Amino acid sequence: MQFPGKSAWLGLSVTVIVCDQLSKWFVASHMHVYETIYVLPVFNLALLHNTGAAFSMLAGQPGWQRWFFVALAVVIAALIVVWLWRMPASAGHWVAAGLALVAGGAVGNVWDRLAQGYVVDFLQFHWAGWFFPAFNVADSAITVGAIMLILDGVFLQRRLRAVK
Repeated sequence: MQFPGKSAWLGLSVTVIVCDQLSKWFVASHMHVYETIYVLPVFNLALLHNTGAAFSMLAGQPGWQRWFFVALAVVIAALIVVWLWRMPASAGHWVAAGLALVAGGAVGNVWDRLAQGYVVDFLQFHWAGWFFPAFNVADSAITVGAIMLILDGVFLQRRLRAVK
């Protein structure tokens, strides 16, 4: 199988950014903050503004966290782009796709922080009175990308070493 070009992986990052921003725009233009729409017995749309990090960590701080998370995400995204650009074709699809998803998700959330001072979250799962913190498309891309990188590092690379 032919390894996609470097621009294809950056295209995946851009696709994540566009899907993330469009979904946030759509939800924010049709809902009020803190409004919840019950979709399924285990899933809601709940518009929230997150000034913190994952799971609203540091959300109660006076504002320094906004710039800290912007700087952190910009550095990570830049390092990932350089890594993707230098990556040999032999590195594999899982690593490249995982990195592209993480970079796209990081930039999607940075966009929110720079434009609004908070990240728009709206996907909320719950079960038996327990609510998982709300998240968005960018968060999903970061999570899926990180899982792909972990799986590659733990299982695929181990299998490749065993074959050699």
